[in-house]
Amino acid sequence: MTMQDTTATLLDIRPLAQGYQVLTFQAPEIAAIAQPGQFVHVQIPTLEASRLRRPFSIYDADPATGKLYVLYKVVGFGTQRLAALPVGSQLQILGPIGRPFPLNPTGTPYLVGGGYGVAPLWFLATRLPRKGILFVGGRTAADILETERFVQLGWDVRIATQDGSAGEQGLVTLPLDAALEQNPDAELYACGPDGMLRAVGERAMAKNIKGWLSLDKHMVCGVGACLACVQKIRKEDDGSEVLARVCVDGPVFESREIVW
Repeated sequence: MTMQDTTATLLDIRPLAQGYQVLTFQAPEIAAIAQPGQFVHVQIPTLEASRLRRPFSIYDADPATGKLYVLYKVVGFGTQRLAALPVGSQLQILGPIGRPFPLNPTGTPYLVGGGYGVAPLWFLATRLPRKGILFVGGRTAADILETERFVQLGWDVRIATQDGSAGEQGLVTLPLDAALEQNPDAELYACGPDGMLRAVGERAMAKNIKGWLSLDKHMVCGVGACLACVQKIRKEDDGSEVLARVCVDGPVFESREIVW
């Protein structure tokens, strides 16, 4: 698959709760070939003091219109500048980058997202050949994002929040465990914080099912050259441990590959 470095136009900024936003770009070269689980590396204008690109998971892509969507949270200097850009701004975007989620589940797809980790799971839900269950967790109700879209698409949505302000009180693994007890014939797909990913991976291995985990590492170059985002993995053929680059060898890994 060919990576594109293209000039994209910012078409729309849609605010969500608590500093979350969805950006829409006109980026037909990337939208035409993007796959769920991949990301883009965005050069934010006006950041002369910090020229490094920022990685963002692809929330959605429409090859017909050339539109590319990114869901993110404003958390630092770079994302603050991104959120302040006016519609019509021109940005350099590199992508799509990385190893995507596989799209051929052998069991019922269970998608597990934490906070804005739900972003690539929406793209995945629109491309999977069968519907399943979305498990989404967060600290509060404000961290539960875009679930109504999954419902409209025909997915079963199960929510957990740590403060009990939405869905079940507790971690997202609570409703996941209940579903796995009822129907262990599943394939897991997850994106979120490392603690959640590890917990999901452990459950996949315990049930002897596939668990596809999208890792989030600090990235610098985004193209595999700088080795800033390495993750220790276990090779399937001989069990040896090696360092993989999350940006290009991932970000999606099967749970048995990852050495935590």
